[in-house]
Amino acid sequence: MAIIFITGSTDGLGRAAAQSLVDQGHRVVLHARAADRAADIGEFASRCAGIVVGDLRSAADARSIADQVNAIGRMDTIIHNAGVYTRPDRGATPEGHAETLAINTLAPYMLTALIERPDRLVYLSSGLHRGGEGSLDDLDWTQRDWDSAKAYAESKLHVVALAFGLARRWPKVLSNAVDPGWVRTKMGGSGAPVDLHTGQQTQAWLAVSEEPAALVSGRYWHHLRREEPAREATDPDFQDALIERLGRLTGVPLPQT
Repeated sequence: MAIIFITGSTDGLGRAAAQSLVDQGHRVVLHARAADRAADIGEFASRCAGIVVGDLRSAADARSIADQVNAIGRMDTIIHNAGVYTRPDRGATPEGHAETLAINTLAPYMLTALIERPDRLVYLSSGLHRGGEGSLDDLDWTQRDWDSAKAYAESKLHVVALAFGLARRWPKVLSNAVDPGWVRTKMGGSGAPVDLHTGQQTQAWLAVSEEPAALVSGRYWHHLRREEPAREATDPDFQDALIERLGRLTGVPLPQT
């Protein structure tokens, strides 16, 4: 059985994926933004392999999360599930970054670079990533007027490009991106058309399945089917430029091999 770390797994899609994987007999390490959220997990925590705590808007907390995971041991799979949708303004993290960028892009990048390399990586994106092209000119929203929808789309483009860039750079790791659809969560709202089971199914399958269809890398998935992502996400030059800028913004280089 595999051991899997899932960010943002106290509720919503992350919790649903964790529940599915635990029910299959796998070991799951949970992540909570704060101690009170960890305490709210209740009995389910006793069925898991551990829980780490930290706020992904903070670079210091992201480093702490990586340290906590590494102390538990090497993961077989990491699912980068945590994210935010809209923010009323740019905001500012302790390091001065836009909050959407920090949580949705910088944090998964840092965790990828700092946690011992797993066999599989899964990044949660969105179909809205197709509206995010052109972000490298002002990655951190220091020059443009704030646009929450555009910032979200850009961040979700970033994680697809990161997943694909890692598939090129780390050929022994299966690295994929998933669009779970518009799911009935606190983020998606009660009117969303996709139920939690369907929304979590693809990432849970990619995390552990030994089916030949799941043993691929550098692919974009939606409801267990491959789809074509935005053109920019598939461009190696964009992937490399993005990774280089994320390294400069965070001060964390991505291991090359």
